[in-house]
Amino acid sequence: MNAGTAPSPLLQYMVPAAVVLLVLFFRLRSVGKARRLRLERLWILPTFYALLLGSVFWNAPPHGLVWIWCLVALAVGSGLGWMRGKLMQVAVDPDTHELSQTVSPAALLFFVALIFIRGVSRNMAEGVAGHGQAGLMAVTDILMAFALGFIVFQRVEIALRARRLLAAARAARR
Repeated sequence: MNAGTAPSPLLQYMVPAAVVLLVLFFRLRSVGKARRLRLERLWILPTFYALLLGSVFWNAPPHGLVWIWCLVALAVGSGLGWMRGKLMQVAVDPDTHELSQTVSPAALLFFVALIFIRGVSRNMAEGVAGHGQAGLMAVTDILMAFALGFIVFQRVEIALRARRLLAAARAARR
């Protein structure tokens, strides 16, 4: 393949499809299996991502209407994150009070839907990228705001529910 030759369209779809199938393979293996939920660590990823996004916005803030789109994306991401958090099953061992979470099939389907939405948004981003670097930066800012809302509110919903379940288990033990 020469440096000026574009990759075949089939290859452009096969590589991402193979990656998605590989991720789904590993995700399917964890469906229905309980994993330990450490309540005290749920804040780490959202805080890291919020600091990352804050740094990006501090160094290259969005301009004009992009701020509004970022807020809309943050709100949509927050709602979808909350919904995915509700789809995660949280349980408390009545004797040890150890928390666990299980990925439900519905949560996995939700994950697949988000991959599909990401693919559609990528195609839209390629159209915006025709507006130069500013268009591509705007799309990146919007998607990062969406991800922040998604990550934060998924973790918040799980944490709130886990605390309620833990409090109920402790009260029942008394």
